[in-house]
Amino acid sequence: MKLKKRTFYLFVFLISSTTLVAARQKKENKLAVENTQQTPSRTEIVNPVHKNEFRKADYKQRVQGGNPRMVNGFLQFDGAMDGNRQVDPQIAVGGGYVLHGTNGGLTIYDKEGNFIDGVSQKAFANGIDPKVFFDPHNQIFGFDLWVYWDSLKVKPVNIAISETSDPRGEWNIYPVSASKGVDGGAIGFSKKWVGYNFPGGDEGTFILKMNEVKSGKPATVYHFKGRLGQPAFTQDNIDDLYFFKIEGDNFVISKITEDKNGNPVAEVVSNKPHGMKYIDYPPKSPQKGTDQLTSSGDRNPKNLVVQSGCLWFSQAVNCEGRSAVQWHQIKLDGTVVQTGLIKNKKSNYIQTTIAVNKNNDVLIGFQETNAKMFISPRMAFRYADDKPGTVRKIVKLGEGKGATNGVAWGDYSGSTIDGDNLTDLCTIQSIANEDGKGETVIVKVPFK
Repeated sequence: MKLKKRTFYLFVFLISSTTLVAARQKKENKLAVENTQQTPSRTEIVNPVHKNEFRKADYKQRVQGGNPRMVNGFLQFDGAMDGNRQVDPQIAVGGGYVLHGTNGGLTIYDKEGNFIDGVSQKAFANGIDPKVFFDPHNQIFGFDLWVYWDSLKVKPVNIAISETSDPRGEWNIYPVSASKGVDGGAIGFSKKWVGYNFPGGDEGTFILKMNEVKSGKPATVYHFKGRLGQPAFTQDNIDDLYFFKIEGDNFVISKITEDKNGNPVAEVVSNKPHGMKYIDYPPKSPQKGTDQLTSSGDRNPKNLVVQSGCLWFSQAVNCEGRSAVQWHQIKLDGTVVQTGLIKNKKSNYIQTTIAVNKNNDVLIGFQETNAKMFISPRMAFRYADDKPGTVRKIVKLGEGKGATNGVAWGDYSGSTIDGDNLTDLCTIQSIANEDGKGETVIVKVPFK
């Protein structure tokens, strides 16, 4: 009898101990999460500068681009035709339109590739380096313009948000101070937030509420210390806005979420070693007819997509002394699902971006160059059920005709989803014309 009682008490003790350990671990985990959370360093209220309509703008842009045709089985048309090396091409697709941004202005095409309208960036309170998006949740377009030369030394980032899915209509522009900012900012969105990350200064990240900027109300800007990384284009139907950066040997994932009182906080989600063989910055790449090397891009992603509970991005990396394109699918907890490498022992693949649809089909845009060819646009794609880490044959989108005369070369290519059907994917890539200046081609890849 005594033995049974001792066994019973021991059993109760073990259960109690296990419960206490579990409770203590839960508390420690909660504290660990809280320790990784960051509240805004400050807030400010910003009023929209003005509203603008393409049809009423005083800064009309000349008709350019269009000329739709089929190239290698895909619909292709021209984007901006007047760029130099710094054309910075970007596109967003939705509402039946293609919105195209460059350092020269903003242009609208229909989805068949016909020119609709265009304006100088002066129509949107000025600036350079537009990064454009279409938010399928709120059915709006958005982009940023950075004004580093303003006389007040505010260096505002003008966040422009359309009120509807028609980019020809009303826009609301919010000038947010980035007084110590330098070139290289990036914009992202989720169903609830618009986020911006930029180098320079102590406060390198800020966010705004989507419902405020869409409606043209005075908007609260939440500034955060440091830089969370590249903000994502959040195609999943979620409120949280995710950020990604590479720190040494680690992939770091953060997010903007809300605390129990509904206030935004920044939270580190994952900080794990990436274990990648190829991760270093790519070397500059050669081009035909000159000793002038050109920039290959960056190991840091130029765009980031949240789709199906995963982060997707591509990057330019050093692969055995040449620039190659590497792409990834990573769960939001930092677990790597798949990685692919697009390389060539005799050539260089540079300046890459990625697009992913609701079925997890993928398009990767980039350019190719080597000592025997000029900078030329390329793309590769895969279907979701293809072998992990692979893409299908590289598709040529045109051939460059001249050598650039500087290191910089169209800092960004662009790739994006069709926000109307969430299935088709598009890319815009630079191509060198006879004078070595950057022109652009836009390509649509339909998926079932």
